[in-house]
Amino acid sequence: MTASPISDLNPVFMAAGCKLTLMDKDTSREVQMDDSFFTGYRKTVVRPQEILVSVHIPYSKKFQFVSAFKQSPRREDDISIVTTAMSVTFAPGTEVVEDIRLSYGGMAPTTVLAKKTANKLLGRQWGEELLQEACLSLAEEMTLDPSAPGGMVTYRRTLTLSLFYKFFLTVLQKLRLQGVGTQEVSSDCVSATEVYQPETPSGIQIYQAVPEGQSQDDVVGRPMMHLSALKQATGEAVYCDDIPLYENELYLVLITSTKAHARILSVDVSAAKRCPGVVCCLFADDVPGSNITGVKQDETVFADGQVSCVGHIIGAVVADTQVHAQRAAKAVKIQYEELQPIVTIQEAIAARSFYEPIRTLQSGDLEAGFKQAQHTLEGEIHIGGQEHFYLETYVTLAVPRGEDGEMELFVSTQSPSDSQCIVAQALGVPANRVLVRVKRMGGGFGGKESRTTALSTVVAVAANKLKRPVRCMLDRDEDMLITGGRHPFYGKYKVGFLNSGKVVALDVSLYSNAGNSTDLSLAIMERALFHMENSYSIPNIRGQGFMCRTNLPSNTAFRGFGGPQGMMVAESWITDVAHSLGRSAEEVRRLNLYVEGEPTPYNQVLHGVTLDRCWDECLSRSGYEQRRAAVDLHNRQNRWTKRGLSVVPTKFGISFTATFLNQAGALVHIYKDGSVLMTHGGTEMGQGLHTKMVQVASRVLGIPSSKIHISETSTNTVANTSPTAASASSDLNGAAVCNACEILLKRLEPFKTKNPRGSWEDWVKAAYFERVNLSANGFFKTPDLGYSFDTNSGRAFNYFSYGVACSEVEIDCLTGAHKNLKTTIVMDVGLSLNPAIDIGQVEGGFMQGLGLFTLEELHYSPQGVLLTRGPGSYKIPAFGDIPKQLTVSLLRDAPNDKAIFASKAVGEPPLFLASSIFYAIKDAIMAARAESGITGPFRLDSPASAERIRIACSDRFTKLCPPAEPGTFRPWSVQV
Repeated sequence: MTASPISDLNPVFMAAGCKLTLMDKDTSREVQMDDSFFTGYRKTVVRPQEILVSVHIPYSKKFQFVSAFKQSPRREDDISIVTTAMSVTFAPGTEVVEDIRLSYGGMAPTTVLAKKTANKLLGRQWGEELLQEACLSLAEEMTLDPSAPGGMVTYRRTLTLSLFYKFFLTVLQKLRLQGVGTQEVSSDCVSATEVYQPETPSGIQIYQAVPEGQSQDDVVGRPMMHLSALKQATGEAVYCDDIPLYENELYLVLITSTKAHARILSVDVSAAKRCPGVVCCLFADDVPGSNITGVKQDETVFADGQVSCVGHIIGAVVADTQVHAQRAAKAVKIQYEELQPIVTIQEAIAARSFYEPIRTLQSGDLEAGFKQAQHTLEGEIHIGGQEHFYLETYVTLAVPRGEDGEMELFVSTQSPSDSQCIVAQALGVPANRVLVRVKRMGGGFGGKESRTTALSTVVAVAANKLKRPVRCMLDRDEDMLITGGRHPFYGKYKVGFLNSGKVVALDVSLYSNAGNSTDLSLAIMERALFHMENSYSIPNIRGQGFMCRTNLPSNTAFRGFGGPQGMMVAESWITDVAHSLGRSAEEVRRLNLYVEGEPTPYNQVLHGVTLDRCWDECLSRSGYEQRRAAVDLHNRQNRWTKRGLSVVPTKFGISFTATFLNQAGALVHIYKDGSVLMTHGGTEMGQGLHTKMVQVASRVLGIPSSKIHISETSTNTVANTSPTAASASSDLNGAAVCNACEILLKRLEPFKTKNPRGSWEDWVKAAYFERVNLSANGFFKTPDLGYSFDTNSGRAFNYFSYGVACSEVEIDCLTGAHKNLKTTIVMDVGLSLNPAIDIGQVEGGFMQGLGLFTLEELHYSPQGVLLTRGPGSYKIPAFGDIPKQLTVSLLRDAPNDKAIFASKAVGEPPLFLASSIFYAIKDAIMAARAESGITGPFRLDSPASAERIRIACSDRFTKLCPPAEPGTFRPWSVQV
């Protein structure tokens, strides 16, 4: 009834020849479900007053075969790209086609029948000649305009042929079963007819038990459950928007730009002000302090005269309810004078639209390296952006305190201190008048490090003006539109190597799409350059980093912070080297791995390298040799499904690259009853930081963890905190907590000595009566850090986290769909503070990376409008994307002397290991291309979507659907 052009059922009803019974209050009628039923996009022959009463599905005949297929971006819980149903009826006892119906969705504004093709096949024998004829005819009949909505034109056209071929083989099999068919489906093609059956994933988690003799009360190193896990599972955990409404509270909704680059000619709020419940509208003139804001002070609280992206905040409407505020915001009329936008990296390169500085990192003698090389090759890769998709969108509640310009803010942010300073600047008050409180976030992933101030400042300005509490929580589509995401990257490289596969020279240029402001783009580009060689020792190397200034919402921090993009480019060239030499990629990777004592391109000598241990354990745990043999056998025996296998290492530097951020504070109170209240500079976003901090305090104080509580993070308890980011929060805050607890322990020492058999409560009470201070604040700064790009010297990182993953996948060469079969991860997390939380971080980071490299795709129109603004069009991994077998092993006996209790950071490092899935897919595509006689390196951009996989598996069907000539059309969406 909705007449969706991508409905899965409509093609089935059409191909099966169903009849529909329609009824109004006076009459009923029967309508044949054929191509005349749909009269246009989302239109049918059903009259407005009619309803559908029933669908009559006819029984199929003995010699009739019906099949349906769909292909979607994600395998489960997803709408189709192309969907089809096909029905063929044969003359009894023969292979001669008597009737055939081929119905397609996703190939036109309505569900359509391929009538021309069907007519050509009538009276023909069901065999190879018919297949050839059908494919040629379908390629001609099922065309799409290059700028058709939904894009993927070449892929969709190819799918019409591929899915017909699947039907062709399925029918051949069924004819054989009826004793009619003469032609047999060859054994290597049978897999093309198999129906996907989802399997339940299984997991193995391996960690080192605490040493024998460790006290039962000492919870460090034990798999202790996340302290608020049960509250989160039951819904009792309090998030920012769960705070009960204040009396006289108001709701704010943003007014945002619909143009990517334009001058604002006029703003008409007259209709908005007439809407019910509206209290006021706010614009740049209403900011009492400075309208200038942002990490680099190159942004505004409200746009002033000009907008530089779609979603740019122009103003805000404040009303008594969210519904009233939203209705009023839609009524605001803005007139623009449009300017030419720059949207993509390629457009920025052509226009030389870059932010300063252009960073260069160089080591060794590049010219001599290329002379020494026996081979050189060049290549490129584009890595798409990623939406944070935290479950809780941006939210701020601002409560004016009524005197001295004081303001209390409840914010979902990773950076309470930054929020405090930037809000104070906008309000024109000192920072000591602004209190920011964070109990927990529903996910952050870097998206709430610097960008949350865009909302907090606006809400604070409104609360300050109206002297009433104001709240705003963004809807998902607003959040995706406004807040920016992971930087898309484009990498170009030239690599020199020997016959053995040893890489001796590398020249790489990285371009990031920074968006309309600097934000954290420079630090992200620097980290990308610090990780441009991943885990490989390259004697002669140069990396250049260009930040592209474009008219997109400013891109920002995202788990990995440029590291995954830099390492992805590295894995692309190392794979190309292997392909060009005809060697296995694993052999070339192993040959180039760093060893103990080697220097990085930024002249930091590596100590405590566990790469080789992680690599060897990963290969043995995964049974790599046997799996490689099994994959090769499968690929020899199957033409249309191919398996791939890949082993990828990672080396991730731990520290903020801005040296001053490597500091943390903590405040610990011991109360008279012996209970402990603690706070520190880190925020809890589900990652288990508070749980680990309680474990640290429990060990140092020697008391059960049940006596310790963390309520929240706030700017009036620990001042000048660094953002909870860079994977360093356990290291920094853990050391600060340890420091505070040690101070308190020292104060309690005399009472323990005096009463050795006393309890914790006895000692605390005695200290209190002796007027001993039972509050302490701790502090920590990471020693010996500081790197200079000018001199390429100094220590950039405190230490490195290492890991290796081995993944196996299976691709369907006809549709581009893939299955993640098996992944084995070995991760070096030092001596884990909490193996349960650390393994959870490894698994979660891996799945988020899997989304980045295989599924998640942001589509923008050529005018810079984000088209993927919700889960309907933007696909994060689902349960079915978890590898069928996922093994995570934490490396044994690997203490790290650089962090609290010999542990290591774990938040960001595992994310990149998901690239093993991407390169396993590339390995499988290589096997598919070999069937068509194509060998050697080839480009595969990230994410490895079903579309990219299918097009890369070049075969007889893709040749019938060549892509449109560039320059002849305006694309539906562009690669930013």
